[in-house]
Amino acid sequence: MENRSYALMTGVFTIALLIATVLAGLWLNRDKTERSPYEIVTTQSIPGLNPQATVRYRGLEVGRVEEIVFDPKVTGQIMIRLSIEEGSPITTTTFASLGYQGVTGIAFIQLDDDRTGSPLLKTDPEHVGRIPLRPGLLDQLEKRGVAILDRTEQITERLNNLMSDENQKTIIGAFDNISKAAVAYGEIPERLGPTIDKLPALANKIDKSLTSFDSFAASATTTVQNYDRLATGLQAPDGPINRLNDAIGSLQGVTSDLEAETLPHLVRMTDEARTALRSVRRTSDAIGDRPQSILFGGPNQQPGPGEPGFVAPTK
Repeated sequence: MENRSYALMTGVFTIALLIATVLAGLWLNRDKTERSPYEIVTTQSIPGLNPQATVRYRGLEVGRVEEIVFDPKVTGQIMIRLSIEEGSPITTTTFASLGYQGVTGIAFIQLDDDRTGSPLLKTDPEHVGRIPLRPGLLDQLEKRGVAILDRTEQITERLNNLMSDENQKTIIGAFDNISKAAVAYGEIPERLGPTIDKLPALANKIDKSLTSFDSFAASATTTVQNYDRLATGLQAPDGPINRLNDAIGSLQGVTSDLEAETLPHLVRMTDEARTALRSVRRTSDAIGDRPQSILFGGPNQQPGPGEPGFVAPTK
């Protein structure tokens, strides 16, 4: 009985020690970090994302995914509840996307920000802050893959239209025309044979024409040289042009002398002649009025005012 009692006490003590060790380990390893609640509401697919998945901000681990549930208020909408360490720079411009760990297919939440310095996003258990979810790399590849497939289908359809029976006939006809053109091109030398034979005679005529043109050019050069010599002779210091300039200068001197000496004498002679003509005109007028003045003389002139014998006229 004593051995059984001893064994029982030993077992109870061992179990109690084990339980105490586990509790002590849990107490020592408990998470003392204070976290803030956030949530992501999206209608996108989230393959590979599970609760307790990592939340990273620009590569740094800042929290965990607490829960993934359907939104009871909006059909088809998914709510992802996050628990993020306090002090993380979650701002109003922060956005989320899905990242994947290598080729495992396990997803995590990747947080990033469009800019720095934005105000912090307020959150509390009653009013949880929402972070928008943007398409990840796989979503973008999926959309672009669909667009590429659509474009490939369009190209295939156009190729089918291009290779239709009617277009094939047109293409074959074009090849036939090219073949006929090649055959005709091969026959061109035979058809041009007589023309090619006449080319030497034509070349000789061209050479003669060029020789005549050279002679004409030489004659033209000689004529130009003669004109140059003529122009040089005319412009020589004792040439005709200089002599003509000297004659013009002499004529200008004679003209100046004529204007300075002869013209004043002519002006005076003209004035005297005009005076004489006036006297002759007065005399002829007087004779015309009194012809007898030629025999008896002119009438006595009445004395003027201030002269002896002047009599003032009576009114």
